[in-house]
This record gives sequence, C-alpha cells and structure tokens, in this order.
Amino acid sequence: MKISRRNIVLGAGLAGLAKIGSLVRPAAAQTPSADAPSTGEKSNLPYTRVTTLNGHTLPFRLVDGVKEFHLVAEEVEHEFAPGSKAKCWGYNGSTPGPTIEAVEGDRIRILLTNNLPEQTSMHWHGILLPSGMDGIVGLTQPPILPGETWAYEFTLRQHGTHMYHPHADEMTQMALGMMGMFIIHPKAGEPLPIDRDFVILLHNWALHPGTYRPDPSIMTEFDLWTFNSKVFPAIDAMVVRSGQRVRIRIGNLSMWNHPIHLHGHQFHVTGSDGGRWPQTLWRPEVTEIVGVGQTRDIEFVATPGDWAFHCHMSHHTMNAMGHGVPNTLGVDQSGLETQLHKLLPGYMAMGQSGMAEHAEMASMMRGPANTLPMMGGKGPFGALDMGGMFTVVKVRDEIAADYRDPGWYQHPHGTVARRVASAAKTKKGG
Repeated sequence: MKISRRNIVLGAGLAGLAKIGSLVRPAAAQTPSADAPSTGEKSNLPYTRVTTLNGHTLPFRLVDGVKEFHLVAEEVEHEFAPGSKAKCWGYNGSTPGPTIEAVEGDRIRILLTNNLPEQTSMHWHGILLPSGMDGIVGLTQPPILPGETWAYEFTLRQHGTHMYHPHADEMTQMALGMMGMFIIHPKAGEPLPIDRDFVILLHNWALHPGTYRPDPSIMTEFDLWTFNSKVFPAIDAMVVRSGQRVRIRIGNLSMWNHPIHLHGHQFHVTGSDGGRWPQTLWRPEVTEIVGVGQTRDIEFVATPGDWAFHCHMSHHTMNAMGHGVPNTLGVDQSGLETQLHKLLPGYMAMGQSGMAEHAEMASMMRGPANTLPMMGGKGPFGALDMGGMFTVVKVRDEIAADYRDPGWYQHPHGTVARRVASAAKTKKGG
C-alpha cells in the first residue's frame, strides 16, 4: 500500500521495520497537541511562532509525550513564479519542505517516508543528537529505500535556527529542492521578546530556458536564485507593524554565499546554528553574508515604509539568467537583429544602452516556454527592476490582525524623491 502525505496508513507494508514498528501509530490513534504550531500572532506559548514565507510549519501529534512529525519525500510540481513550473523533489508536496518548529527539551520523533524513485536519508543540520540519528548513508545508517518509512528520535538539547536535508545522492536530491528549516525555541523564552519571526531558506536552480526539470549537474551557472524556492515577484512580503521587534532567520543550502541586505534599517546579527548569541556578541550591520551551510538571525525594530530585502550579488536579483548572451553596451544591433530574425525568429538582442531596455522588451515579448523574464515585478512607480532573491518588508502603523498584505506604502508629503529638471534641459556638467 502506497504511503502518501494525505493518507498515512502504516500497516503490513512496514512489518519488516521491526525496530521502529512500536513507534509508528495510525493517525486516528493520535491526539493533536494543545500547542500544535501555526503561523500568526503570539499565543500563550513561551515563544512567537515563525512565519515561513510562501510556506508553513509542519503539524505534529503528541504521542506518549513525544512530539511526532511526518515527512514524505516525493516528487512535486513546483511553481517558482507564474509562468515557470518544474518537476522538483521535496517534502509533503513542497520545496522547501515544511518548517519543523519545536522547543528546547522536547522529545521528538520524525517519521520519514520515501516516495522517491531512489534511496534517501535525512540529516539534521547543526542539531546535537546521537550519532546514529545523523542520517549519513553508509556511515551512520543504511539507506532508506523507496517505499520505506524510518523513524528518527532524539531530545532537543539546544535552541537556534537549523536546517534539514538528505545525505544521500546530495548532488541530485538537494539540487532538486530537498531541504527545509528546523527551528528550536529556547525553553526559558526570549530575553528580549520577538514580535514577528520570519524564516527564509536560500537556494539556486539550473532550470534552463524552455525546460521543465532542474539540471543537477550544474555547479556555478544557475538560472534562478530563490527565497524559499520562489523568485520575485512571487515571494511573499514580510508584513510588520511599526515598532515591532522583527527577527529574520536565514538558512543557506545553495551553492553560493549570499550577502543579504536590508534597506532602511541597521539590524543586529544575533544568532546562528549556535542559538541566540549573548547580547555582548551582537553586531550592527546592514548586510550580512550567509555562507553555504550556515544560518544567521538578524533582528531590528521596524520603521514605517516599504523596504527592500535582497541578496546584494547583482545577478542573484535576476531571473532566467542568460550567461552566454553578450551584453554589448554601446553597439547598435538594429540592422543585425533584423538579419538574424530571418534565421532565428525569436532572437532578441540585448539593449544597446543597458539591460533595462532588454528587460522591458522581454516582459512584452514571448520568450522560451516555461521561462520567466529577467525582471517582471510591478511597483507603485512602474516596473520594478528586480527578480530572484528579492522581497519587501512592509511596515505600517496599522496592520490587520492576520498580517495580510497592506498594499504599497503611502509616503508622507514631501518624503519622495522628485524630478527637478526635464531630460531636455539637463546638460552634462550643468
């Protein structure tokens, strides 16, 4: 009997898993925990529940005092943004998989069902646990074969921002999207309370123009750069009330280091895989490099406005990168482009005066199937010249209780940059 995320039936097919058989319960026999996680406002819990952009927190069942989670590794059809979908691999129907959220001191059990066409495992990145729970195929466990369900069980002995991913055929499985975030809240609560707590996982994809499956063989020349497997303009905004203390937890399982930059604020770097650092170690920044395999927490008090949040590597804020297309600045290609159209009807020359010209044309003209334009977002002042790893922190004095998107910021009078001379009257050096 096939086990899916929607119909978890643990029966005769698991009889051979004698070592974990006593741990597996039918869903009907489990009782939801009173503090089952969800996104939103604070509750009576000693922590603020996290909000995963474009994602969600994995529910759990309380079974004999153990928090039990279930992950299903499977192929998923994923949409990076409207106009671009691909066959990816992930957990519980999504990439990244759902965020696991628990508390320091919890005893947890995670059931992993493998619905992939090949073996897999699970590594709990940065988490202190027994060696046999570390998930390295051949070193700490045998592989989890297709159709099998295995159990990982351990007590959480730390707090902080962590990740999970396979340590089996990593080049394929991680390149196709198998990863997720694992948040452990401090048992004693936060010394300085957090009002809004966001989770972002950084990744890269080689989804070549016109194709429908990521290419796992690419090492450096990626086409899409994502926050939680989405590119702008499909990435959720972070909606915050003025004066709230905000934490953004950033994990990096991509193939590049990313200098993450926030506009309009000077934040403090306050934590990592090692938990929330002592306040004497906090440091003020406006850009923080999150290295491959690292996590970083940044915190700030929100100031009203629409504030850009993005990677500061310029080609990481673009979609559908054409690495082999020359950007021939200053070259008039109008005649050449007309001639090339006879051989290549879909050919589009890069802009003579810069890539913004090309991006404007690309947004109006049809490109290869299943391929996004390099930049396609719209803002209150027109086309927004950003894509990829980019979103907006929207801070308002008044915010709906459910933190729905409030729309674009209404700037107070006299606070928006303005034109003081027309192009015709502006002279070089004048």
